[in-house]
Amino acid sequence: MTPYARRGVHGQTVETLARRVLSGEIPEGATLDLVSLQGELDVSLTALRESLKVLAAKGMVDARQKRGTFVRPRSDWNLLDADVLRWQFAGSAGTGTDLALLRNLGEVRGIIEPAAVRLAAERRTDADLDALEAALTAMGEDEGGAAHAVEADLAFHRALLAATHNELLERMEMVIESGLAHRDEIVHSTLHGEDPVPSHRAVLDAVRDQDPETAERAMRALLDQAVRDLDRVRGSGSGSGSESDSAGAPATTGDTHNGSPAQ
Repeated sequence: MTPYARRGVHGQTVETLARRVLSGEIPEGATLDLVSLQGELDVSLTALRESLKVLAAKGMVDARQKRGTFVRPRSDWNLLDADVLRWQFAGSAGTGTDLALLRNLGEVRGIIEPAAVRLAAERRTDADLDALEAALTAMGEDEGGAAHAVEADLAFHRALLAATHNELLERMEMVIESGLAHRDEIVHSTLHGEDPVPSHRAVLDAVRDQDPETAERAMRALLDQAVRDLDRVRGSGSGSGSESDSAGAPATTGDTHNGSPAQ
């Protein structure tokens, strides 16, 4: 699903309602008082209903005759939707919920990316290698700043998924990017992360050599490095290298390179 465009009053209304639902401020099963919300948010009833349609499409709310609009059970929410993930991160930064979500995403990423890189090693084309090399080159550039390094990292992982030539795996980039973006905010405060280029280079070299076994090992090592870097920022000091450690640091997203996050 295409990420929701966050523009104007409509976009602000969608995000406000989404975060209230995700945080539990508006609990599961609650019936929404649309008239009250309309006045509080200072929007038209039409605009409010249109905003709620966005949440309904993500499984978060529903409307029934005689009951009105209500929050659906969390088990019905599309938790892998990129917007839902982003809203959760935005509303839970620095909390236990935040760490749990990072841990869950880390476990998902630890399952998906090692398997995906095996396919990439078997199926990659010259165009795929060019995209990976361009992203890695950009990752090693110092002058672009943090935003440049983050985008280069995202481009590398997008290119890896694209190199599987599996349309469903390619769509997983939306899930992975949500975790990467949030983790970047966490690790950007430190200048002591490991250089991300060598670990990414090892992955690319194995993919180029069409060596699935080595590619998988390199990807797992890259994810382990991500855990160590998050441990440093969190101050856990565990450095266990597990894909989901006791401190809640997942093997997802990245480290810092010259003060900018990557993995």
